Amino acid sequence: MLLRGINIGSRNRIAMPKLREALADTGFDAVKTYLQSGNVVLSSRASPDAVARKVERLIADRFELEIDVVVRTRDELAEVVRRNPLGKVAANPKLYQVSFLAAKPDPDVVCKLAALAIPSEQLVADGRELYAWHPDGVARSKLWAGLAGRGLGVAATARNWTTVTNLLALADEEV
Repeated sequence: MLLRGINIGSRNRIAMPKLREALADTGFDAVKTYLQSGNVVLSSRASPDAVARKVERLIADRFELEIDVVVRTRDELAEVVRRNPLGKVAANPKLYQVSFLAAKPDPDVVCKLAALAIPSEQLVADGRELYAWHPDGVARSKLWAGLAGRGLGVAATARNWTTVTNLLALADEEV
């Protein structure tokens, strides 16, 4: 489960121990967090959409924050890693980003994003994920700004490749 915009600067602050406790109190099992930026691995029999809605309500009620939540099952996350369409060119995992979307993006949105990329950057849309390689960094990238904004038309949040693979490893500890 991925929370959008948690603990970036001084806004949307949620301590991960308090989040884990709130999720466990709500009935989720095997709750683990990775880093401080809203990366959660947990067990639930509910559908991914039901988990996302329940967690959004929990965060609103308990922490008084409106946060988008995007959920992937362990198998879906493994498929994201397996596909890895830019793996042969993305040499630095910190500059290789995956944007996780709540739904498949509109093709027009993907075209507009691709137009923002400078020649060294690459963007691949694959299902509900957008893979982006930013070899010159993300700080000044117009593509990254487009991916990070709210113009995708669906709830979305991005993680670098290191975080993606570490989340899969954390999920695999529960299997």
